[in-house]
Amino acid sequence: MALDDTEETTLADTSEPTDELVGAIVDGIIGAAGGFVGTALMTVVLLVAQGVGAFDTASFADIARLINLQAVLDPGLLVAVGYLIFLAGGMTAWPLLYASVERYLPGKTMARRGVSFGTVLWTGFVLAFYTGQTGDALYLYAGLTLVAHWAYGFGLGLVFTYFSTRPDTLV
Repeated sequence: MALDDTEETTLADTSEPTDELVGAIVDGIIGAAGGFVGTALMTVVLLVAQGVGAFDTASFADIARLINLQAVLDPGLLVAVGYLIFLAGGMTAWPLLYASVERYLPGKTMARRGVSFGTVLWTGFVLAFYTGQTGDALYLYAGLTLVAHWAYGFGLGLVFTYFSTRPDTLV
């Protein structure tokens, strides 16, 4: 049957269920890769912020404390484990949300829409990771964490763009 301009096709019309499953798994891996790249870029900016006294990486320990890991872990490990939980979120939940909403965000490219997405994420981060900075440290904290989130979104969008040209992905 030939398709004309009035017929609509969907992925379900053109592929087998196993192809859809494989495509979804591949897309999940792409999302995780994008989240990893974005989180790596973000970490660099957060380390710069720590170097100028605007951010304290010890606040990652609060993530581990949220699930009571201080009861089973050495206190010296809480920052590292909290960061790993932060990384896991950056590689799973946020890329999935980005993939769901990116077409509705402002920006001409996926990377620019990623910057918009990073701005939205920053609004929660800036409040959740605030540790009492005042004066110039507060301005630096707000500015550098915003730049960190822009870097995250930009990296996430770049990876999505890179893999979107591959014919076997759903992105």
